[in-house]
Amino acid sequence: MRFVLRKRRQTPTIIIVALVDVLIVLLIFLMVTTTFKQQPALKLALPESSQARKDGSTTNALPFQINITSNAVIVLDRAPIPFDTLKDRLSQEVAKNPDLKLAINADRNAPFYRIVNVMDIAKELKIKSVSASTAGAKPAAQQP
Repeated sequence: MRFVLRKRRQTPTIIIVALVDVLIVLLIFLMVTTTFKQQPALKLALPESSQARKDGSTTNALPFQINITSNAVIVLDRAPIPFDTLKDRLSQEVAKNPDLKLAINADRNAPFYRIVNVMDIAKELKIKSVSASTAGAKPAAQQP
């Protein structure tokens, strides 16, 4: 019996850095030589109407502003009003404009219950567009 001793072959080593360099050169070559075909755009002539108005489109009417200070005072037209008279005042505005938009601007430190109270009144009066935002307190130099 003859046993054949075979030498183990070493696996060839592949130098990855050289392959990456070659691939980058090929990529740059393909990017430079490729021509990009401009596709012609489809021109549409859409009909226009001067009478039609899309449902839910916005108008340029300014919203009715309610300001709430940090000590829960409600301010309308730069004058503080009692909370008890707010509902009557809003109902007058809704009577003038049924599509009234209401904007509640509250101080960052304003009590949250007051904002919720104003939103409840707006819901009772069926005001559909109500937005609320908060702003930080003014620096001491800007306060009157």
